[in-house]
Amino acid sequence: MSIRVPFDTVKDTIKKAFLNVGVSEEKAEVCSTIHAQSSADGVESHGLNRVPRFVEYVQQGYVDVNAEPKLVGGKGAVENYDGQLGIGITNAIFCADRAIELAKTHGIGCVALKNTTHWMRGGTYAWRMAQAGFMGMSWINTESCMPLWGSDEPSVGNNPFCIAIPRENGEIVLDMAMSQYAYGKLGVYRLAGKELPFPGGFDKEGNLTSDPGAIEDSRRILPTGYWKGSGMAIALDLAAAMMANGKCGSDLDDEGRGSCTGCCQIFIAYDPYLFGSKEEIQAMLDRRVAAADKAHPEKEGHSVTCPGERTIATREKSMQNGVNVDEQVWKQVCDIAAGNLNTKDIASK
Repeated sequence: MSIRVPFDTVKDTIKKAFLNVGVSEEKAEVCSTIHAQSSADGVESHGLNRVPRFVEYVQQGYVDVNAEPKLVGGKGAVENYDGQLGIGITNAIFCADRAIELAKTHGIGCVALKNTTHWMRGGTYAWRMAQAGFMGMSWINTESCMPLWGSDEPSVGNNPFCIAIPRENGEIVLDMAMSQYAYGKLGVYRLAGKELPFPGGFDKEGNLTSDPGAIEDSRRILPTGYWKGSGMAIALDLAAAMMANGKCGSDLDDEGRGSCTGCCQIFIAYDPYLFGSKEEIQAMLDRRVAAADKAHPEKEGHSVTCPGERTIATREKSMQNGVNVDEQVWKQVCDIAAGNLNTKDIASK
């Protein structure tokens, strides 16, 4: 069952939970804001729902709440950092901001980060770059949690890719996993007692299914575009590890320390006005988005939108009416905020 809770209440409760596991005041403020914003944007799976898991990983020593990213090397518009297993959100914000600063000087900036931890909602950093006026691209590699096409066992990471277009009349942001549904989204549907709108994986008998719990049990999520999503996942894994000189997905598998612990992340910012004026670029963006949004919907009463437009609408609704949260998860986070650190993560199996 879901309920609506005021944004500030969600943020402040998450912050208390983070303070209780030793996160500094400054970092707890940043991280709680990002988690609350993710839920407000409709991405509960990587917002409020991830708080218990983060707490668990801090307790297990997978995340060093005091670590800071360390410069390994740089050349022109490219820099490489070691995240030193620090908090994924603050590491990623630092690197996205460095990419922006490099782009201000060079027209493009690229920061490759290794040895970091889960960045939570990947789109956060693409949105951040776009809101600063730059086109943003980011992706990550993870441990194996999705079958390569033709396999029946997890053999590649579900490595999300994000790209953001800095449109002044509403950013266009694509934030996609390489599976039809990420595991976090499966958890959202399972907790709500709902079937998936479209088949999202296979059950233990190898049957394509829309039952989120059955897919979680089999660990056989469906790659986006079948073999295409599978191929993209391994390419993103290799590219991230190569660019950051860090660990690839199979290295993470061997270490077995949990979700994204020790992974690599890439952040690229691009000045959209290198070869065209702001006026003509923005006019082109508005023209293209308007044409896309006018596409005839397949169902009467529905509408067609570009990536990010519905997110903005969801955000506005959340700020007015409260953030949609799962009641069980909310109770658990409230318990952690109250000092009970022994709760079990019910947002995932």
